[in-house]
Amino acid sequence: MKKIILLCFFLTQYSCDFRSSKASDNQFNKDLINVTDSISQLMSDFHYNPSMLTTDEYLKLEKEVNSLAKSAQSKQEFITGFNELWTDGPFSHVVLALSDRRAEDMADFIDSLRVGDRSVNLEWKDQIAVLTVNTMTGLDTYERIFEVYQEIAKNDTDALIIDVRNNQGGTFAILPLVSHILTDSIDAGYFVSRKWWTNYTKTPKFADVQKLTPWVGWSIKSFWNDVQEKPLTRIKFGPMNPHFDGPVYVLTSNISASATEFAVDALAHEENVTIIGETTAGEMLSQKMYDLPLGFQLSLPIAEYYSTRIGRIEGKGVEADISIDQSAAIDLSLSLINGMKLDDALSKAKEKMAKMNEKQ
Repeated sequence: MKKIILLCFFLTQYSCDFRSSKASDNQFNKDLINVTDSISQLMSDFHYNPSMLTTDEYLKLEKEVNSLAKSAQSKQEFITGFNELWTDGPFSHVVLALSDRRAEDMADFIDSLRVGDRSVNLEWKDQIAVLTVNTMTGLDTYERIFEVYQEIAKNDTDALIIDVRNNQGGTFAILPLVSHILTDSIDAGYFVSRKWWTNYTKTPKFADVQKLTPWVGWSIKSFWNDVQEKPLTRIKFGPMNPHFDGPVYVLTSNISASATEFAVDALAHEENVTIIGETTAGEMLSQKMYDLPLGFQLSLPIAEYYSTRIGRIEGKGVEADISIDQSAAIDLSLSLINGMKLDDALSKAKEKMAKMNEKQ
């Protein structure tokens, strides 16, 4: 949920980018050092796996953040520098921002958020439905996906293309996106929290969760609470009506992240689903926000996810069944739907990409 939570922060963020006077620089930097100490403490208290905070990579980054606190001349400079450092950090879903909304209120805000018409779009190419989903967050996203499947069911639809190439995650709009494709219930995977890693060093297996009652719900507030209370949280999807049973092509890119990776992996359980494009971002953790001094707010990962199909997604991503540059994924899927053989379709798509590159 890294990128969409960033959006939520920006919706509530003040532009507190005031420069400190020379006389107050020293005090300002002391205050920032206090912020970095608080960040370290939050990580120590809430990160899903404390052993990851002892690695050389993490400790080096912690020192770099401390150095940044000593030199930054504004809050915004500190935020920008911090987030740039964490772009290549040892794990994803660490984000710093300024917010006028308390961390304890963010879950309610996200649960009630409506993101607008751009989140979901349905187009038709003859009898082929092309469903573009740009975020997994928003009550209206959830509602619109359900409406789209109803519209698809009313038409003589030969195939469905689900385009999540620009979708960087979010919350539980994945539920209708996946469930209307399923023919039967699937155990998609499980989240692993601090309570597991505090008591065990072994990586959990499906056998450790198969007797657990699957988590049910749509609220991020409930999920954050439940996932931190339990060592393991089992995720199971069941079919929803109307059911689409035709061929499905899922288009991915290397920025398809977090909850989007969750959805792509779950869809891949179905035999009629083909993933086309690039390996996804490999940023599949669950994050939660915490308040810091000076009005800062930190997102940090509170649980990691293991797929029953491919294992841990964080740092690895979900591979496509047919790998190709994401820009060619839509053309390739249309060629396959229209009956072209895979080798011929690949050649045609790559030839088109080459011509486009020549023009650029």
